[in-house]
Amino acid sequence: MTLAQDMEGADQAPAPQGLGRRIVVFTGGLNYTVCKGIVAIDDAIAGLQWLVLVRTEPRTLGRLWRNQVQNVRRNGWRWLPYQCVEMLRRAFAPRRAQAVKPPCPGHEFTSAALEGRPHIAIERVGDIHAISALERVKAFAPDLGLSLAAPILRRVLCAIPRLGSINLHKGKLPEFRGMPPAFWEIWNDKSSVGCSVHCIDDKLDTGPLLAQATVMRQAHSTVRGLQLELDEVAIVLTREAVCAVMDGTAVPQSQERGSAATYRKPTLVQQAQLRKRESPRLAPAQRAKVIVKDGAAVLMLGAHRLGISRWLSPRVVVLLYHRVADDARDNLTAGIAQFEKNMKWVSENCQLVSIEEVLSMRVVSSSSRPLVAVTFDDGYLDNYAYAAPILRRYGVPAAFFVSTGIVNSDKSFPHDVRRNNPALQKMSWNQLREMRQWGFTIGSHTVNHIDCAAEPEEIVWRELMQSREDLKAELDISRPILAYPYGGRRHMTAQRLELVKKAGYVGCLSAYGGVNVAAVDPFNVLRRTVSHEFSERSVQRMCLGFAG
Repeated sequence: MTLAQDMEGADQAPAPQGLGRRIVVFTGGLNYTVCKGIVAIDDAIAGLQWLVLVRTEPRTLGRLWRNQVQNVRRNGWRWLPYQCVEMLRRAFAPRRAQAVKPPCPGHEFTSAALEGRPHIAIERVGDIHAISALERVKAFAPDLGLSLAAPILRRVLCAIPRLGSINLHKGKLPEFRGMPPAFWEIWNDKSSVGCSVHCIDDKLDTGPLLAQATVMRQAHSTVRGLQLELDEVAIVLTREAVCAVMDGTAVPQSQERGSAATYRKPTLVQQAQLRKRESPRLAPAQRAKVIVKDGAAVLMLGAHRLGISRWLSPRVVVLLYHRVADDARDNLTAGIAQFEKNMKWVSENCQLVSIEEVLSMRVVSSSSRPLVAVTFDDGYLDNYAYAAPILRRYGVPAAFFVSTGIVNSDKSFPHDVRRNNPALQKMSWNQLREMRQWGFTIGSHTVNHIDCAAEPEEIVWRELMQSREDLKAELDISRPILAYPYGGRRHMTAQRLELVKKAGYVGCLSAYGGVNVAAVDPFNVLRRTVSHEFSERSVQRMCLGFAG
């Protein structure tokens, strides 16, 4: 599946005219991908009634002991220190700084939002195969059963629905049965990873196939990055399969039985070996530099948690990204898994603010958590395909500043031309409309990504006015914000800044670094660029307002 395929309109689909209108979902938890998958189907098929059975089997001391013994046998001595580290991490893990709720992007994919839909009944059961659970499903009289991140289901349960039950398997069938997603394909050095929806039969992942999709590995793909891609592909694939089953157009295809293996969770040794293969090889001097910087970041984080921020001037940090992708590693690109780590951390440790809130901060208020905003420049398609889903996953508000004459076109950005980069896909106006509906801010990056200080005044004026008109015509934005291209001190002058104000822009963002301390100048908002060159700890240090 290419970057552009099945992305535009992923949250939308026509409602099929099916026979049944009741779906029972079997799952082990209502995480982001499960909720988003249910919402995607619910929005696509009119008149559905849902019963969602969530297995919440209690962890008894006996079960915990048996699990520990099994893991020690599989992983050896490494399991004990691993478990100690995990226990400490969970004990000191910060609580999310703010709940994902309106108007945060992605609020509609929370369990609370799902429970708020009146036609969706959510019931938590200790044993999904208990007689009481079976009777509840029978009483619901479902037309279709849907397994999403569920435990292995027995026939006594999955045969109850009139049309049977289907399962989402994030792996290519029949070659890669079992779990986890993407790991074993990469372990076996495959050029792609797969996703399958199949009918459930008496064995694990062997039922007839209803739909399949493939995600190609990129030059710098990681297991976690591919898992994030598969999450989004799986939502679209499952929606299409359910629609086909419900409207009677599904054509199941028998799997080739052959000698396909069934995989299980990798050992700690195997996980470490694959991480080593994925990690870039650094020279000793580079490795030492990273260790020193990360060590400094740990000390700063510790000092912040001890309350050092009380003696510092209030500040707001604005992060700047350009691309989120695994096809390149340059100073404009962050990796997919890297970006997820960054957004997960800021969602748990920082007070997230929108760019509009930043512009309104004439005086920065004190906060017990770092104030952080997230922005993007240019308008590459990977912003829509990879960055936006991660932002929605963690409820992170963000602003995207696009060159209105380059988006929705085959034109290349001037900096890509100078670097002899291959033509990179840009977002379309339809995709930008979707992102605006999701709660993201869209702003201007001029029309043709010009250097505002170097171009003649009449060209700068024309670019400012045309970009504003484009945003108004396409997205109904009447009070746009500008992030001027290149973003350096030499790329904007006082005279050109007066043109920005005269053209009706309500703010202007730079990109030459720095932190907004004590107050924010709405026409010189400082931002800090993030790319693959910055380690996870470096970004955390940035968010605290220290040097990156």
